[in-house]
Amino acid sequence: MQDRFSFFPATADRLADIEAVFDDCADGRNCRCAYWYRPNADYKAGWGEGNRNWFRSLVAEPRPPGILGYHDNQPAGWCGVAPRVVFDRLRRSKPFAPVDDRPVWSINCFIVCKPFRRRGLSRLLLKHAVEFARANGAECLEAYPVDQAARASNGAELYPGTLSMFLDAGFVEVARRLSARPVVRLECR
Repeated sequence: MQDRFSFFPATADRLADIEAVFDDCADGRNCRCAYWYRPNADYKAGWGEGNRNWFRSLVAEPRPPGILGYHDNQPAGWCGVAPRVVFDRLRRSKPFAPVDDRPVWSINCFIVCKPFRRRGLSRLLLKHAVEFARANGAECLEAYPVDQAARASNGAELYPGTLSMFLDAGFVEVARRLSARPVVRLECR
């Protein structure tokens, strides 16, 4: 089954496929990862079409903002990965404040289209996001997953990924300022 998946940087020539993945997700359709990039007021004001237009300009920039997964040439999933410094929310966040002064990259969002859920695609997206970050010079990767064991409810807000998925991929917990949201890291060199 895994051999039917392929992965590519999220470049402008793949915009229609990226939008198909976001449009398959209720929140993704309106957020477009703007939550991480834009100041909160702009993110909320742009909910829907404003964030969609903003994201189109982001994808047109030279550095792809993530990885796109396909299953038999059908868009199936998304993983946002970029240098931490580009994410406005991370610059202002106390729970996800920098652990140190290293120039890390951040993985912050996974979206898997409904037909491909529970098939290991998030783990494959993570693997390829790590490869993408390494190929683009990342020395260290960081993420802010959900620790389902520490979470009070079993809500569906797993966009940042699960702690177990990251630990299985070799990430280690380096900080925990919220009970269910650790900061995890992976050395890339």
